[in-house]
Amino acid sequence: MKEVYRLTYRRYLIQRVIYLLITLWLIVSLTFFLMKFLPGSPFANEEMLTASQLASLKAKYHLDLPLWQQYGHYLANALRGDLGISFQFNNTPVTDLIKARALPSIQLGLQAMLLGTIVGTLLGCIAAVKHNSCLDYLTSVLAIGGRSVPNFVFAVALQFVFAVTLHCLPIAFWKDGFLSTILPTLALAIGPTADAARFVRTEMVEVLNTDYIELATAKGFSKSYVIFSHALRNAIIPLLTILGPMTAGLMTGSLVIENIFSIPGIGEQFTKSILVNDYPTIMGITILYSSFLLVFILLVDILYGWIDPRMKLSGGEAE
Repeated sequence: MKEVYRLTYRRYLIQRVIYLLITLWLIVSLTFFLMKFLPGSPFANEEMLTASQLASLKAKYHLDLPLWQQYGHYLANALRGDLGISFQFNNTPVTDLIKARALPSIQLGLQAMLLGTIVGTLLGCIAAVKHNSCLDYLTSVLAIGGRSVPNFVFAVALQFVFAVTLHCLPIAFWKDGFLSTILPTLALAIGPTADAARFVRTEMVEVLNTDYIELATAKGFSKSYVIFSHALRNAIIPLLTILGPMTAGLMTGSLVIENIFSIPGIGEQFTKSILVNDYPTIMGITILYSSFLLVFILLVDILYGWIDPRMKLSGGEAE
């Protein structure tokens, strides 16, 4: 029986990976063709170039080819790991540009997601256990406020309190090591904290009133064991549905937060590349974001089966 389950699960994972690759190809293809409709030219000061100079530049970047040939040329290079060279940054390879810009965004995103998930889950548990108490109402207010108020407002408030008033943390820039990451991480973590607290609280309230929780309590298990080993394990499942997209979004940067704290992240680079029609950079960052998003969604699907053993696989589909 276990061998059959392993084979079924392996088949399910293979199918999910195939779907992931097809989805990534569709995203890349759609982005490539839509990108060509952006107004303007990818070459700075095009009006000052002669016809021969413009033709030479288009030939260099294969922009003189028919659109379908440009598409095939890009896909062939991308499969080899060559994402082209940036029009904006003096022919810098897009892979090098992404590596330099992605690391700060990925670090901040992971820190914010980890902090927000842990704190939000704890707040949700407390609110559910203390249902209809002052702690429950306070947690609900914090969750609503954390989701309603933009994170850049929290960012400015954090700068004023900890950098301007208390002088204990850097106000901005990316040059003081881990200390430079604390304030932007806190600002980015507001959203995940609010969402985690809201989801966990709602599910925990329902789970704590189920029969199997009453049975576990009647068996003499401690309250903390029942909450964290039985109730939380089931209550956290709906939270997983938003963790994948949220993590990918945070890891690929928040434009406003990066600007406020002067962080050389990928969000700012993506916006600039769109404004100047830097086609290779637009495509490279799109591939990065899409890959993160799809991989995290796949990981969430895998976590479902680990957290909830009742979820079985039959014929490659989750039941």
